[in-house]
Amino acid sequence: MEGWYYRLTLPEDQGNVSFAFIISIEDPGNDKSHLKLACIQVVGPHDEYLVQADTDDTKFWASKDEQAFGCNFAYNCDQQQQTDQHKYTTSLTKDQWQEQVESGFQVLPNHLIGKVKGHDGTLGGVLEGQGIPGECYFDISIDQVLAGWGDVNATQKSTGGWLASFAVFEPHWQVTLADARVSGTVKWKNSTYNFQNAPLYAEKNWGKALPSKWYWTQCNSFEGYTKDPSKALSVTAGGGIRQVPFGKQEALGMVSVHYQGKFYEAVPWTGTMGWKVDTWGSWVLYGRCTEGDRKFQVEITYQLDPKVTPGLVFRAPTPKEGMVYFCRDTFEAETTLTLWELEYNDDTREWEPKPGPPLIDNAKSKQGGAEVGGGPWWDTWENDSQLKRSFKILLQAPYKIRQLLR
Repeated sequence: MEGWYYRLTLPEDQGNVSFAFIISIEDPGNDKSHLKLACIQVVGPHDEYLVQADTDDTKFWASKDEQAFGCNFAYNCDQQQQTDQHKYTTSLTKDQWQEQVESGFQVLPNHLIGKVKGHDGTLGGVLEGQGIPGECYFDISIDQVLAGWGDVNATQKSTGGWLASFAVFEPHWQVTLADARVSGTVKWKNSTYNFQNAPLYAEKNWGKALPSKWYWTQCNSFEGYTKDPSKALSVTAGGGIRQVPFGKQEALGMVSVHYQGKFYEAVPWTGTMGWKVDTWGSWVLYGRCTEGDRKFQVEITYQLDPKVTPGLVFRAPTPKEGMVYFCRDTFEAETTLTLWELEYNDDTREWEPKPGPPLIDNAKSKQGGAEVGGGPWWDTWENDSQLKRSFKILLQAPYKIRQLLR
């Protein structure tokens, strides 16, 4: 399984809605697999979504050198020409793509374009003719990257720590754009949304399957923080049960904040991180960092009324059944973020919040993204990250080495 996720958040004066473009490919090149599939799901306003997929994975291409990939489901030409053009393994110019492609998508480092001619994803299967038809067109230019994963103008980090750069954990998760600003157009059913300076988030997942149980949250549309790039604020937080070597599992999570070009990472190898997540409606995440250059404490909450906002149940890849309904999402959670800087108290021998107001004081948004997936979700999941000691020692190594070199 390999997947890419892009979330576009439109400000109140430009539509006040969110879109998610979720792309996946399963068992590519495996002709014996009944799960082989190239798929795009588009989540739109009012918890609606479209899906288009094809079992012919030769229509999908990807670059080895950059985050560039695409899939042309159908071309604006006769069948013989389509057979020849399906061999394309590289990108087209925007004009070429618009002229030649009837349905599909193309994602480049600074541009996303797509014509989805699929069907209502809440009904039936993922293949053609298994639901009520629907269309979506998107043309999005990435104008400014405000945060990847790490400090601005610094080497970007692995989201799961440096060990995640290797085939150690399962699955793999990398945030590629914690915060960016984009312009363009989305045509969703009978509505057209034109936008400028809108927040965009992007991530990539790969491995055998998603975690057996997880939660995820994201927000880069905090009130008062979106228009001035120097004040940009975004948060990504998530956790779950992942596979580790020798058939073992561990439950862990993280809360990571990008603020004014600086990266604040609360993870179990530099401090503590915990969560209290309801079956649906409440996500409370908190953490402390007492290693490295920035000592801080963070808490973020996402809240909604389950009766008013039931969320959208949509598909995710699974190792045995392929794309099945496996998670629930919303883009309408009431979000509050607070971050305190810490200082060491010699009397108590504890890290404590600095006197005065927090560095980030109750930043708010009504457009928080929140998700629960896998399961079972019989009741509230409350836990602290449980990182195995051997992995913690290895993940702490870069911080310890930097301290020794000072």
